[in-house]
Amino acid sequence: MDAINLGPMVLPLRVLAPLGALLGANFVAWLWERRGALDASSALWRMTLCGFVAARLAFVLKHFDTYLTAPWSMLDIRDGGFVAFAGLLAGCAYGFTQMRQTPALRRPLTTSALAGLAVWAGANLAIAASQPARTPLPQLVLQRLDGGTLPLSDLKGKPVVLNLWATWCPPCRREMPAMAAAQAANPDVTFVFVNAGEEEAAVRRYLADGALQMQNVLLDGPRKLAPAVAAVGYPTTLFYDRHGMLAARHMGELSRARLDEQMQAVRAAP
Repeated sequence: MDAINLGPMVLPLRVLAPLGALLGANFVAWLWERRGALDASSALWRMTLCGFVAARLAFVLKHFDTYLTAPWSMLDIRDGGFVAFAGLLAGCAYGFTQMRQTPALRRPLTTSALAGLAVWAGANLAIAASQPARTPLPQLVLQRLDGGTLPLSDLKGKPVVLNLWATWCPPCRREMPAMAAAQAANPDVTFVFVNAGEEEAAVRRYLADGALQMQNVLLDGPRKLAPAVAAVGYPTTLFYDRHGMLAARHMGELSRARLDEQMQAVRAAP
């Protein structure tokens, strides 16, 4: 499971996990304050901000050449592009500095931060455990936008990026230019774009209006693919290795840098 679906609202679990960690850490800080200890909540928030900035900066530097083509996208964190280890190091370093300057913060800040880390680690383990197993490409035959049909199970021999999208979905529309560019730049990877439930005319009109030249655009009128791959929202992108087995998945918008990182991982799959 990638997200919690609350009616029209879809909340990705990768976003809920750090929010839960923040709540847990601040709850422990509040308990310490009630016992008469120094309030550690402000220091916790500064630690979090420091770690957040460091994690994002490390990711941007890792993919700096990609971000140079669209510098403002460095500030767009919706793709989840972070280097967690860099963020943890920076946050801990700031926390140690605070405790050296204010010794009374040592116990409340340390226990609060550890509580937050425990919640975050536990949430990520639960998310990993809830993910579908390494399933093969779905046994579905979908209609091609340019005519004919395509059995998804035949997409073997190369890594596959399978994107579920819709023209009415704002994150889908924002990521589509990056998807089109990645498809053109990576002929060793098969990209497949499955539109969910819309008429052929609507899809053609959207692609024409956006001047998007894309191959392997498929139509899933009955919306059979989403339940087959346990996708609860759009866009959902699935990454299959060259043997046709699921290697990774991402619910939500992808930037070009995040997409490149995922493709590197699926290329390296044995």
